[in-house]
Amino acid sequence: MLAIRTSSRRLGVALAALAVGGFVLAGCAGGSADTDAAPTAAASAAPSSSAPSTSEPGESAAVVPQGEPATVAADLAAPWSVAAVGDAVLVSERDTGDIREIFGDTTRVIGTVPGVVFGGEGGLLGIAADGDDGLFVSSTGPDGNRVQRFDVSGTPGALALGDAETLLDGIPSARTHNGGRIAIGPDGMLYVTTGDASVPDLAQDRDSLAGKILRMTPEGAVPDDNPFPGSLVYSYGHRNPQGIAWAEDGTLFASEFGQNTWDELNIITPGANYGWPVVEGQGGGADVVDPVQQWSTAEASPSGIAVIEGTVFIANLRGERVRAVPVADPSTATEYYVGELGRIRDVVAAPDGDLWILTSNTDGRGSGPRDGDDRLLTVAVG
Repeated sequence: MLAIRTSSRRLGVALAALAVGGFVLAGCAGGSADTDAAPTAAASAAPSSSAPSTSEPGESAAVVPQGEPATVAADLAAPWSVAAVGDAVLVSERDTGDIREIFGDTTRVIGTVPGVVFGGEGGLLGIAADGDDGLFVSSTGPDGNRVQRFDVSGTPGALALGDAETLLDGIPSARTHNGGRIAIGPDGMLYVTTGDASVPDLAQDRDSLAGKILRMTPEGAVPDDNPFPGSLVYSYGHRNPQGIAWAEDGTLFASEFGQNTWDELNIITPGANYGWPVVEGQGGGADVVDPVQQWSTAEASPSGIAVIEGTVFIANLRGERVRAVPVADPSTATEYYVGELGRIRDVVAAPDGDLWILTSNTDGRGSGPRDGDDRLLTVAVG
């Protein structure tokens, strides 16, 4: 049965930093360690009067899942990220280094990323399509975490992974806190999340690539309009961000694992400090940006996020649920599939407008695999 819960948090000071230079962007500051027809409601509560469900003129209305997810592919091994390349779907598997293609009823390996160093939360992580013939890949290598581009050749159902071009390497890595989400922004730039590599002070060191959201050209160069001249650092003070996605107005949202107390949803502005390790959650003061929403670590561990029309969808690992956050009021949330699918690693806006959900029950965490795990699922939203 579809489980729905609602919650509301104080919006905090971050909304005051939404607009920067005419381009609106957003992000994250906390989150727990990665350890641990109309839908039928199992449990629900009406939004409070301070959380209106209507959108302002010109804003996309919030959308929600419609019914139960359907399985697209089953028996995946510790999948981490999903990308659509043409009419095919590609999935990265953290602990094998394999890129799998899902096309129709078939699932096959199109190639294995070479030189991946496995262990803990490291391995093959985020992927993002570069048109119909390329793939950006984040992984742990011999010299730290890295960003690479691969050519993708062939036709859907028979794709092949080409050779690697390394765009960036030497990002600090560890058994935990590797970040690893990668995405192309509406400005055409490549954004990469990095964790603090279990050395918290690196998050505040702007000379380090750890504990940051990085912004680069698709060729790996520093964009001229980055906030710190000559630096890939776009925002800092992050512990372990694993989700980034943009709303239609350009607002960049990001999810982040906190330590013991608060997981976070943030709005990222260029050059901003999100507080870690000085602060976890809201209440950081004037020098840092507070999250727009926070959750206890037992209820969240937020990983991948996606924006569809006026809703931010958030995958939760330890919390075992999908959260839906209205872009128009990001201090509120509604929860779906609580405990039904197990750990959820990623959510993705599918090309047809549906929501893809990627489970994470075979990665050695939580209560272990369920029948058919791990799975890529799809559900309509509206």
